[in-house]
Amino acid sequence: MAKKSPRVLIVGMSGASGAIHGIRLLEMLAARQDVETHLVISKAAEINIKHETSWKVSQVKALANFCYDIDDIGASLASGSFKSDGMVIIPCSIKTLSAVANSYSDNLLSRAADVTLKERRRLVLAVRETPLHLGHLRNMTRVTETGAIVFPLVTAFYNRPQTIQELIDHTVGRILDLLGLEHSLVSQWSGIPGKEAPRIK
Repeated sequence: MAKKSPRVLIVGMSGASGAIHGIRLLEMLAARQDVETHLVISKAAEINIKHETSWKVSQVKALANFCYDIDDIGASLASGSFKSDGMVIIPCSIKTLSAVANSYSDNLLSRAADVTLKERRRLVLAVRETPLHLGHLRNMTRVTETGAIVFPLVTAFYNRPQTIQELIDHTVGRILDLLGLEHSLVSQWSGIPGKEAPRIK
């Protein structure tokens, strides 16, 4: 039997707060044999990695199978002929959201996202900003109409997290769900204990 090819995912990190979410996603993907990752990090994201975490940018890049310069607009990711199974930008800044929503491909990150949309592949934008003004909301609507999934980096508490790591893992787990990848970071919600729907048969 022929060996199954790994799924190819593009991961982008742009200059919003929450770099640790992107790093954790890359950690999870790096531990798998069935996924090949292609990483693009913006210059602002590099600054945030240094400011918000104890990671070195070189260490983050090493988590991916391939890493590209954001200004390399001639890279393979810039073409629809590059076969991928989808893309996630985590965190996604409002600047990057705006670029994707308005098809403004001025660097490899926004171009790869635009290619993902035009080829009708899954694009997840883990937007991190608050509060939101009308321009932000309109861009979220526009990019959703184009086919992307807007996934705000909003923490959940129904799972009663005890640590910051659990908060991060829950968010990353939900993104892995959207990418169709099995994981053990999040348990399927089965209802409030004692309030489950009665079994009919």
